[in-house]
Parts: sequence; structure tokens; C-alpha cells
Amino acid sequence: MDFNDLMPLLSFWIGQIGDLGCDLLWRFIHIVVSLCHIVSGIFEAIQTYAISLGLIQKYSSIDIEKLRCLAVVVDIEVARDVSKVIELLQWLTTIGVKQVGLFDSQGLLKKSKDMILEMVPGSMLLHETGEKDNSPDRKGIAIEFISSSDNKEAVVKAANILLEKYLKSSHPENGEGDNVFTESHLNEALRVVGKNVHVPDLMLVYGPVRSHLGFPAWRLRYTEIVHMGSLKNMRYGSLLKAIHKFTGVRQNYGV
Repeated sequence: MDFNDLMPLLSFWIGQIGDLGCDLLWRFIHIVVSLCHIVSGIFEAIQTYAISLGLIQKYSSIDIEKLRCLAVVVDIEVARDVSKVIELLQWLTTIGVKQVGLFDSQGLLKKSKDMILEMVPGSMLLHETGEKDNSPDRKGIAIEFISSSDNKEAVVKAANILLEKYLKSSHPENGEGDNVFTESHLNEALRVVGKNVHVPDLMLVYGPVRSHLGFPAWRLRYTEIVHMGSLKNMRYGSLLKAIHKFTGVRQNYGV
């Protein structure tokens, strides 16, 4: 057998060894990443459990005044378990949160608002609180129940405001030229629609995907979004940690 006959055989075995090496390397990386994920999960569980017991002192004090409004987004499947939502709101009341926007796309929680308000001590509807009650010293928690239909209503109201302004500005007596809607006009209209509602500073998403799940986008200009996992597996320590992290960071909103 001469050298020319050995070349195809040699190339074949080199290819097989290369494929085997790549496969082993991929499996090794996969095992390492999986182990890191498992270790990270165990560490997170231990940490949140320690936070819940008050063993980590830095989480015992939170500057809750920095969190003027909190949004909680719940996946439609877990929104049916109202008891978990009530427990979450009770935890937020204990932490000292004053205003919560509670969102699910189908409005299931809105239908159960009477039971939720009854089971959460000191809770009230947001629209029932006056300007004087919207202060850090106010007792209890103000809840706004939000669904996708509210988003549509807000857009319709904003469109009506823009139309009204357009009709006034295009009146012949004014003698004005072409009328163009700008971003500032739209922002002003949306601000009028939601003048009694704070833009949430922090949003906690309880669901299977990292998404705001249909929460009104026009109310998320400076909102920090944190994915909390499934509501069924929620932990008090994780909630406290997320709020503590937000209140401990300096917020820069620009000019």
C-alpha cells in the first residue's frame, strides 16, 4: 500500500477523532454550565431563605420611599390562584409598599378585587385615595387593578384628546398652517389620561417568560423590570432582595 492509498484512510480517521473531540468538548461544557446553574440555584435558595429569616442584616432596612409605585405582572395561568396573589400583596404590605399596580391580561384579578381587598389588611383602591393620602406616611396599600382592556381605553382617550386639540388648532380663525402630531403631543395626552397614576418605578413579573406580558407600554418609560419566576414558587426573600436592590441603586433619569 503506497502513500496515496493511505491518505484517504488517514483523513477519515482524523475526521472521526476531530468529531469525537468536539462532541466530548460540547458535553463537558454542557455539564459545567449545568453544574453552575444548579449551584447558583442552590445558593439563591439558601440566600433567600436566610433573608426571609432575617439572618442577613443589610436586607433588614429598605428605603421604601424610593419605590413610589410598584407594578406586579402575573401570568394568566397563575392569576387564577388568587390566594397566592393575596399572599404576595400581604408581603408587600409588610415591606411597606404604598402603591401597587396589579396586572393580568384577562382581568381575572380585577373580577376578584373585592375578595383581595378584604383579605389584604389596610388595602384600598387607588382611585379612592386622594392626593393627601398619596404620601409616604399613609397607612396601608393602594391597589390598582389593570388589564389589557385598560390599555386600549387609555389609547382611545389619548386619541380623543389629540383629535380635540387638532380640531381646535386647525380652526380657520387661528390661521395656522399644517398640524403635525409630535412625540411631545402624544406624551402630553397620555399624561392627561394617567394623571392620577404614577409610572411604576419597578416591575416584578411572575410568569414563565421574560416579558411584561401586555402591561401598558406607555407607562414603562423608566421602569426597571425584574423577572421573578413562577408565582407558585415565590419566596419572601426573593421579593425583599429585588426591592432592596432597586432602592439601593442611584436612579439617573437624565435632564
